Amino acid sequence: MVLDIVKYGTPVLRAKGAKVATITPEIKRLVADMFETMYESRGIGLAAQQVGLALQVTVLDVREVTDRPSTLELKGEPADVNEFMPLVLINPEITPLGKTVPGPEGCLSFPEIFADISRPESVDVKALDGEGKPIQFRCGGLLARAVQHEVDHLQGILFIDRMDKKTKDELRPELEALQAETKQRRK
Repeated sequence: MVLDIVKYGTPVLRAKGAKVATITPEIKRLVADMFETMYESRGIGLAAQQVGLALQVTVLDVREVTDRPSTLELKGEPADVNEFMPLVLINPEITPLGKTVPGPEGCLSFPEIFADISRPESVDVKALDGEGKPIQFRCGGLLARAVQHEVDHLQGILFIDRMDKKTKDELRPELEALQAETKQRRK
């Protein structure tokens, strides 16, 4: 089922997600619905907060993006990113690696708003998959950027929080308009 994606100004986007203790049928249904919602919206990542739930659950799939490569290592060996997708991360923990690099980002909760955000170029990731099994990997490129963006969501951090002041000031009219529209809809 396609879920509604909440927009900037909705309080749950600022909520830190609760850890998932067990993979229940409801969590599996949520994951399936999140994938359907993400694909319908043509996104590459979606966090539970974006569909109104403060949980440590995110889904990702970078296969469709060919102009921004991703790298993946499993047990220290290079792996095919496409074979690893789609990806479910439950209760993820990340360790940033490498230098910080700028790159373009958008967010389904901020329609039509894009900016360059500086993030570490790669990360080590530990999480549970959609079946509750532990997974560990290192990723770089677009996948690392997407993982960091989604893990931020799970902590109540938005990509606008990572923007430099100049960019945020330039986008302020659009951000304020989106926030006002969201508040109006919630009444």
